[in-house]
Amino acid sequence: MSLEAVLARIDQTLPDALDRLFDLLRIKSISTDPAFKGDCAKAAEWLAAELAALGFDAAARATPGHPMVVGHAGDSGRHLLFYGHYDVQPVDPLNLWHRDPFDPAIEDTPNGRVIRGRGSSDDKGQLMTFIEACRAWKAVHGTLPGRLTIFLEGEEESGSPSLIPFMQANAAELTADLALICDTSMVSPGIPSIASQLRGMLKDEFTIHGPRIDLHSGHYGGPGLNPLREMARIVASFHDHETGRVAVEGFYEGVQEVPAELLTQWENCGFDEKEYLGSVGYTVPHGEKGYSTLVQQWARPTLEINGMWGGYQGAGSKTVIPAEAHCKLTCRLVGDMDPDKLRERVRAHVAARLSPDARVTWYNDLEGSPAAVMNTARPEFEAARRALSDEWNREAVFVGMGGSIPIAGFFKEVLGMDAMLVGFANDDDAIHSPNEKYDVKSFHKGIRSWARILAALD
Repeated sequence: MSLEAVLARIDQTLPDALDRLFDLLRIKSISTDPAFKGDCAKAAEWLAAELAALGFDAAARATPGHPMVVGHAGDSGRHLLFYGHYDVQPVDPLNLWHRDPFDPAIEDTPNGRVIRGRGSSDDKGQLMTFIEACRAWKAVHGTLPGRLTIFLEGEEESGSPSLIPFMQANAAELTADLALICDTSMVSPGIPSIASQLRGMLKDEFTIHGPRIDLHSGHYGGPGLNPLREMARIVASFHDHETGRVAVEGFYEGVQEVPAELLTQWENCGFDEKEYLGSVGYTVPHGEKGYSTLVQQWARPTLEINGMWGGYQGAGSKTVIPAEAHCKLTCRLVGDMDPDKLRERVRAHVAARLSPDARVTWYNDLEGSPAAVMNTARPEFEAARRALSDEWNREAVFVGMGGSIPIAGFFKEVLGMDAMLVGFANDDDAIHSPNEKYDVKSFHKGIRSWARILAALD
């Protein structure tokens, strides 16, 4: 009965919860731009004050970058840590927004009511679902459930440079029985999802050098090595174009096939491959043959070319053989793939294919992080899945994620604790893009979902 009272309180106070979210959305906490440093501090202080009002011992903690917000409540029971981030992406290009990105509003759309504004989905709307669940719980019970730590970051959108040092310096107070992360989406609208695996990431960048200066193509065209042609040949060698597989030797070491039981869940999770591909202008999948689009996205590694340039790029024509060609690439990692070993293999692949008179240099300060596989055998995962199923009136599913959320791996690597990722965003929320939105239904049922999960884990 007490859970029903909490859920009823959430329903009754939804307008107030939306008002509080709007107050947070109005703060221009863009972490990548130094011009908004004060706004990031303002957002951190706003959140610390909200947590303190709920009974948390909370403060905005200084870092070399933007503040971390940490709050603790309770001293007994299972210790849960909730993570979110209050910083947001830049709003450019501003002219594509239909309204001021920091003047949030509720809009009616063909698919329902949405909250429009920067950060509404990524991640302010999501982190506030947990805080509002705590608020309703406190209003009904007079206390918060169990032992809670809330940990909110202000640099997630700018590479999290302060995160690991802060976690290491404060490991004792941040280490919990389980981390809860709300920065993910549902596999399809209305289908509650718990991420069971996240792909890792390897970034690299290289330059192929040829002649010592740009050359006249009339004088050297033919006998001269052209770095752009060299780059095109090497980039084309990264893949087997018949099968779609990556052709780098040893690339698939550490990759595992999806267990049959999990594959069955994925096949029945409501994902519409045709709609997914068609929404961006594709008619067929173009990846690794023999694997569905979902398996390719969630459980297979990739090597993608993100940028390639060189030579003259101005108006008209300039007849040169350029001295250099450049390439940016990323690999998405799964299973037990080792980003350091993979970097060596990709670089060896390029070196082995260089022509005489070509040389390569690599950019050496780019990151790599392994994939994260969640321990779904822990009883908390099934308890949360049942709680979500009850709220959404539909079986919740364990899903994979094509993206990379390094914080889940950092919790395991730095603090030695597992993480559970539950999010209520939708794929059409336009995060990082103009006109970002978050469904009012996602916000409302997200709050109710966390209340149910807290009850299930208490």
